[in-house]
Amino acid sequence: MTDSLRIGLAQLNPTVGDIAGNLARIRDARDACPCDLLVCSELVLIGYPPEDLVLRPAVIEATRRAVHDLSRDTRTGPAILVTTPWHDGTALYNAAVLLDGGAIAAVRYKHELPNYGVFDEKRVFAEGPLPDVIDFRGVRLGVPICEDMWYPAVTRHLAAAGAEILVVPNGSPFERDKFARRMELASARVSETGLPLIYINQIGGQDELVFDGGSFVVNADGTLAARLPFWTEATTPTVWTRGDGWVCERRPVATPASEPANTYQALMIGLRDYVNKNRFPGVLLGLSGGIDSAVTAAVGVDALGPDRVVGVRLPSRFTSDESQVDAAASAARLGIRLETLPIADIVSAVEQTLAPVFGHRPRDLTEENIQARIRGVLLMALSNKFGSMLLTTGNKSEMSVGYATLYGDMCGGYSVLKDLYKTEVYALAAWRNRCVPDGALGPSGDVVSERVMTKAPTAELRPNQKDQDTLPDYAKLDAILNSLVEQERSIDDIAGDSHPREIVSRTQNMLFTAEYKRRQAPPGVKTSSKSFGRDRRYPITNGFPER
Repeated sequence: MTDSLRIGLAQLNPTVGDIAGNLARIRDARDACPCDLLVCSELVLIGYPPEDLVLRPAVIEATRRAVHDLSRDTRTGPAILVTTPWHDGTALYNAAVLLDGGAIAAVRYKHELPNYGVFDEKRVFAEGPLPDVIDFRGVRLGVPICEDMWYPAVTRHLAAAGAEILVVPNGSPFERDKFARRMELASARVSETGLPLIYINQIGGQDELVFDGGSFVVNADGTLAARLPFWTEATTPTVWTRGDGWVCERRPVATPASEPANTYQALMIGLRDYVNKNRFPGVLLGLSGGIDSAVTAAVGVDALGPDRVVGVRLPSRFTSDESQVDAAASAARLGIRLETLPIADIVSAVEQTLAPVFGHRPRDLTEENIQARIRGVLLMALSNKFGSMLLTTGNKSEMSVGYATLYGDMCGGYSVLKDLYKTEVYALAAWRNRCVPDGALGPSGDVVSERVMTKAPTAELRPNQKDQDTLPDYAKLDAILNSLVEQERSIDDIAGDSHPREIVSRTQNMLFTAEYKRRQAPPGVKTSSKSFGRDRRYPITNGFPER
């Protein structure tokens, strides 16, 4: 029986499906961390979440080979606790595997499988039994995997079975204010069991999800003994001693960022990993001179650097000189290349082609959408020719009420602002003008000009157009949308907040009607508790008449 133990925390950024690359990351972490046991985050070998990729037999066989390869590494050096898909011959499990002494020393299965929001693990994994403790060199470890910590049954079972330290591999995606909830739950499990707890999370972007790290250790007395940095890979040894139970020596504790700094980091890391992991050389976007494209460009530069971002002006006959100047100023502030492709002649040619069929019908939304779709065609042509991924610049307010054009401004491979309401975009711009995020590759100072911050939002698809011609003020609209989307409140309930009932009803109708557009929208960074797509799944055909 040992009275001291060194446990390394490996907070890594895996790539889903890159088993060889993830294996190399684990080995690098092991080599960099003097410890007895290296602990990794959930499903680190295949990356989290793997979704239906784990239904392919070749993938499961590749992860099994990687586990055995890694086990041989433990003949000398530290043991490794790695989490991986594991097929026992009967069913597929989300499993924690202890590798020690050159062999597989123990396998334990995840018991609580999340099946809500962005999670659908019951689709691909079988539910494991309540796990037994793992004997590691005379220390009894309890290994609840991620969701197993969110409910008391698993940790109480492990405590009753004699566990001395709880080790929790996690794949916990970022959303605003979630870190406090993690700490609250971890503290509750520590209080209930009287055991210290290690929480190891991953970092990095995976499609629409982004992981913030912030792995930590809570001692049995409830004190925070260690917390790793947020938004960056880190491998840290922790030193444990046995007295009246196991105690982790206190290490430096990283401070979580406040809002909106955390959200900006999520956008930056989510975009960077999406572009780099999918091997795009860079990104391009339409620069309209408005707030959304200016903030999207700023995030792009901060994530990738100015040399990998290209802005494109696409002026029509309705584009003001002010917008042209503001778009150019935005590109200059960020140091990115700016191209200009006028579309007036193309729009005229398309309208003339359609004129014999349209006849004498008056101009309407159709002609406005033609402009947006021509812009989409030109931007996608640039993307195809040069390989850069096209970013869409729409926000959650617009996507909620359908103020976006299919095959027009919705064209693109990724949406940075997808889960941010318009008022949140303004708040983010104001913060970015004051602060440079950690790890950002962009400039300091005002990256979004004061004029862009203060002018009335407009799509400039007809003379003197303003968003508020047909929408409530964005502060009011966003409050109504938050109540409808995030909180699922009724029309009557929201109207009780001093919002005119007819406006709430009209907003809900626009929200429901635009579902078909959102189904065709590109992925984007999840930052809220209810992002469109995997979080919120409404039917397109919806006849429910809430009045």
